Amino acid sequence: MPGDGPVRATPFDELEFFRAIHKSGARALLIGRRALVLLGLPVLTADYDFWLAIDDIATFNAAAATMELTTTVTPDEARRRGRYVLENDEHVDVLVARSAPTIDGRPVVFEDLWRSRQRIELTAGVHVELPDIDGLILTKEMGGRPKDLEDIRLLRIRREENP
Repeated sequence: MPGDGPVRATPFDELEFFRAIHKSGARALLIGRRALVLLGLPVLTADYDFWLAIDDIATFNAAAATMELTTTVTPDEARRRGRYVLENDEHVDVLVARSAPTIDGRPVVFEDLWRSRQRIELTAGVHVELPDIDGLILTKEMGGRPKDLEDIRLLRIRREENP
């Protein structure tokens, strides 16, 4: 009977999640604070944020499904909205717009970020793609929240230390 047993979390392994995305071939950029964590910056976050090539929604969702992450909308609805969420015990925000504006109206184009991306190797055969430092700064300028401003400050310091 439901509710009679202990509550169990879904089995989520971050490395396996990144491996599934990498193996899928989806053009997915890790953005947000999780990207900053992978760069070694001292920030905390509880979720994942990706910017995905608009034609790779089904591929990305299939990779996420291996981790029992389910989508909140159909791919067509995601394209109309420009974003969607995958969730279970984990939360993954997915941006699927071809471009998005910064808070001051400058366009940030996915294809530009993809061309200048950096690759972080987590372990042999598992890579995560993320925007280069300037691209990450641009994605943070799309939000304009106080934590985004702090993240931009940290990214600029990182850029100065590693030109």
